[in-house]
Amino acid sequence: MVISQYQQQSKAKPTLALIHGWGVNHKVFSSIEPELAEKFDLLLIDLPGFGNQVQQSIAEYDLESLANVVAEQVPDNAIVCGWSLGGLVALKMAILAPKRYKAIGLIASSPRFVETDNWRGIKPSVLTQFAAELAKNIEQTIARFLAIQAMGAENARSDIKQLKAQLSTMPAPSSQALYAGLDILQDTDLRDQLKSIEIPIKGIFGKLDSLVPYASVQALAGQSCFSHLAIIEKASHAPFVSHKEAFLSHFFDMFEN
Repeated sequence: MVISQYQQQSKAKPTLALIHGWGVNHKVFSSIEPELAEKFDLLLIDLPGFGNQVQQSIAEYDLESLANVVAEQVPDNAIVCGWSLGGLVALKMAILAPKRYKAIGLIASSPRFVETDNWRGIKPSVLTQFAAELAKNIEQTIARFLAIQAMGAENARSDIKQLKAQLSTMPAPSSQALYAGLDILQDTDLRDQLKSIEIPIKGIFGKLDSLVPYASVQALAGQSCFSHLAIIEKASHAPFVSHKEAFLSHFFDMFEN
């Protein structure tokens, strides 16, 4: 866990824990960190095997284990917000402790990432291919994944460059975390467990996102547990990078009060 360098502890500020996605680390939130730290006591979480926790290994690297590891770092009544894979961790934390947190936030995340007959998502073959490519070249595989995240955005090339610059200041992730993270994305389906969550679930999504398609966001919008969903029309999988101002506007509207 990293306490934001901008953070000034104050009882008047709600605590916000941010959880990154697959292949990256807490630095992915660098562009929005100063603004968020003005409104929240900000905790930037590195999952085991990533960023400052690159040396941390857990016996069973699965979603429940990740949720428990993160929960140890997050105080009661915090807002827990996850991007992509981090959103699955945030949802699992709320499933395991339905009343402990103030709210759950999803950023370009979904209770199920893989496509099925009745659900839009990532083709299973895409994740299988990523796993195969990891064995050949980890750096190139992560770079390709970052490119997919920006696909469709107006400034995709500059978005990818910015992401790479932010992430390069931290160690490369461990292979255990990368392979296990792909398995989690491939196998997890929390849709039937959402009804057990007793706190608000809110989300911000990009309409051009190829990893969390707009059709799946529309399906989530029809469920009562989701109290506020926002769509950024021309954003892809990293709306806090490509459309920072719009993202922050939605985020503060959802969570500041």
